Amino acid sequence: MTKTPVSLPIEAVRDDLVQLLRDGSRVVLVAPPGAGKTTRVPLMLLGEPWTAGGRLIILEPRRLAARAAAERMAASLGEKVGETVGLRARFDTRVSARTRIEVVTEGVFTRMILDDPALDGIAAVIFDEYHERSLDADLGLALALDVQGALRDDLRLLVMSATLDGARVSAILDDAPLLVSEGRAFPVATRYLGRDPSRDIMNDVVAAVLRALREEEGSVIAFLPGQREITRAAGLLAERVASTIDIAPLFGAMDRAAQDRAVQPASPGRRKVVLATSIAETSLTIEGVRVVVDSGLTRAPRFEPDMGLTRLETVRVSRAAADQRRGRAGRTEPGVCYRLWEEAGNGALQAFARPEILDADLSGLLLDLVVWGVREPAQLRWLDPPPAPAVTAARTMLQDLGALTVEGAPTAMGRDIASLALPPRLARMVTVAAGRGVAQRGAEVAVLLIERALGGTGTDAEDRLTRWRQDRSGRADSARILARSLARAAARFGDGTGGDHEDLSAGHLLALAFPERIAKARGAPGTFLLVNGRAASVEAADRLAREPFLAVGELVGRAAATRILLAAPLTLEEIEAVAGDAIERIDETRFDKERAGLTRREQRRLRALVLTERILPLEAGPETTGLLARGVADLGLDRLPWTKDLQQWRDRVSFLRGAEGDPWPDLSDATLAVSIETWLAPYLAGRTRVAEIDASVLDQAIKSLLPYDMGRRLAQEAPTHFEAPTGSRLAVDYRGEGGPGIAVRVQELFGLSTHPALAGGRVPLVLHLLSPASRPIQITRDLPGFWRGSWAAVKADMKGRYPRHPWPDDPAAALPTTRTKPRGT
Repeated sequence: MTKTPVSLPIEAVRDDLVQLLRDGSRVVLVAPPGAGKTTRVPLMLLGEPWTAGGRLIILEPRRLAARAAAERMAASLGEKVGETVGLRARFDTRVSARTRIEVVTEGVFTRMILDDPALDGIAAVIFDEYHERSLDADLGLALALDVQGALRDDLRLLVMSATLDGARVSAILDDAPLLVSEGRAFPVATRYLGRDPSRDIMNDVVAAVLRALREEEGSVIAFLPGQREITRAAGLLAERVASTIDIAPLFGAMDRAAQDRAVQPASPGRRKVVLATSIAETSLTIEGVRVVVDSGLTRAPRFEPDMGLTRLETVRVSRAAADQRRGRAGRTEPGVCYRLWEEAGNGALQAFARPEILDADLSGLLLDLVVWGVREPAQLRWLDPPPAPAVTAARTMLQDLGALTVEGAPTAMGRDIASLALPPRLARMVTVAAGRGVAQRGAEVAVLLIERALGGTGTDAEDRLTRWRQDRSGRADSARILARSLARAAARFGDGTGGDHEDLSAGHLLALAFPERIAKARGAPGTFLLVNGRAASVEAADRLAREPFLAVGELVGRAAATRILLAAPLTLEEIEAVAGDAIERIDETRFDKERAGLTRREQRRLRALVLTERILPLEAGPETTGLLARGVADLGLDRLPWTKDLQQWRDRVSFLRGAEGDPWPDLSDATLAVSIETWLAPYLAGRTRVAEIDASVLDQAIKSLLPYDMGRRLAQEAPTHFEAPTGSRLAVDYRGEGGPGIAVRVQELFGLSTHPALAGGRVPLVLHLLSPASRPIQITRDLPGFWRGSWAAVKADMKGRYPRHPWPDDPAAALPTTRTKPRGT
């Protein structure tokens, strides 16, 4: 018996909606949460003449929402799902010959329209909750518009949303009529609790839920970013709430029965706390919930082309999503919403969630379009066009997979891949597995990747497969059915026998799907290097931590801290089988800093990974001199055998360059290191180690930098020694503080009336004057001035200390001496 439906706000626009779809083929309907658009609109249209017995397809963004909508509509007709109202979703298909309304998930609709572009037997396609802007929804609408324009002008398209810029959608539908239902939500009081961003969100959510349970009646739904946070919050709450309160997690990777328990009303005399991801934002009513706790956070997909993966990033919700969450509290009665941010923070929230098409991996979308017959996405209509760089990256990846030709046309492999309801990488993996007679195993690995937490949350894919096979839950059974379905669909790519001819490991299969995520162990246990040069890790105690090679199926985190979530051991032979064409054999001679010499190695490399390496005999030749010279520069020039004389020669040249500039060469460490192949390499013939470079080689090499004629000037203007009036030859220190100088006992300079100078007389020699005991007396750059000035005081002091030394009144006219007293005394 058909149940009498409760009047809902959407009924107020029924006549307008029906008339618009009688007169035209495109309508945009905006109605707030709780208005009844999801479950009432399809029933309103079911008896319209233009349906002519055809089916109505209503798209939902999530399986849970699709199932809830189908069940609610069927119940309103007094039927079960599968009769008038049917359902098509992964793991759950219930349709029959009687079915007139099909609730389908957006991904399923994409497969439907690709398999049947004319949409035979379908009178209308209804896009529900289009504001979520999933990639499948945008693709589905673009394809439906193309079908309507080219094949089916009688096809009706209805786009519905709770929070959406309806005018923009109307514009891409050729200014389709925009119908707005005001709705009838119950009032919801909003309380802003704020929070310290440095605190763990879990503690704040738990505190807010406990407060809500104290202050309010009814059940509570709390929105958290993801499964990990929900699991932790559930554990914390279980320890603190009364026994009459049920804790019910709700996320996508749950068994269907567990999801159903979460959305059912609490039992009489009990209350419920539902801990949910954004899965519960739209198209879902949980009876008895009148309190919402909103963390203000959600997970959003972000594709990283250089990593070849889509990671989930925790971001702040949009204002539209926050309003959707808040609306959960006012679906059936007045409610309360606790928000974990300041009221002033609302202005910083984005108006709408960022469309997935702007951040997603577009390889699947592009392959679907190419098989559809559209090589350039710009040929179709989009609310937000796919970004050109992402399209280019997707095209390159598909060409690497062998799915597209260089011109962008689909290959036979590409059409095979597109026929499977899988992302291109996984579809290719399954087709290759099928070609080797192991379609079932390939399909199982694919399902393991697309169904999060199947077989547990461990990192070892082989272990997860084993646990899944042993799991007898409804979700595990459904996953097995999906795997068998995929294997059957891929079987036509094999040899037709259906038998397992080759035992491909999980690692081998993962490497087929993600060859750029082959990883090699490095350093400490659990640390790995990926083919693209990025680092990734597992816990040091993980069973995979000491594997030499891994094939990685799932990663999370950014470049600096990438964590491996799912992987499998991989052998060198399997790497060669998967990526043999990309492996390079390199005979490389390079400088080994530890040995301070050249070594010759033969390496087999897969981009950043050295797969194997062996030392080969090294023969010195013309090509090795430059390598050795560069190695010296890398080690540092101080490793060369600089003798005292060579270092002084270099200092003398540097001194004259400082005094005169060009043409004296620059012999600084920096310049010599840069030009080392020019000046040192020609003298290294037959040498392969730094230790084989002796002082004579360095002498020839460094002095080759100074032209012969400059050598004569060097001897004259920057001599190695200064000859004192006594005949003593004193080495000039060109590194002295204040300039080149000598240390000399003052009595050896008697008789010298002019100050000695270098650089053609331009630079005075710094004289460090010493006592007869070689103790410092004074430093001077003006000896005549010293004789005339300070000498008197020095003489008086020295005469008392060293009475046997002659201390003339006029030292410039006195005889120099090396003795402590004059001869004959």
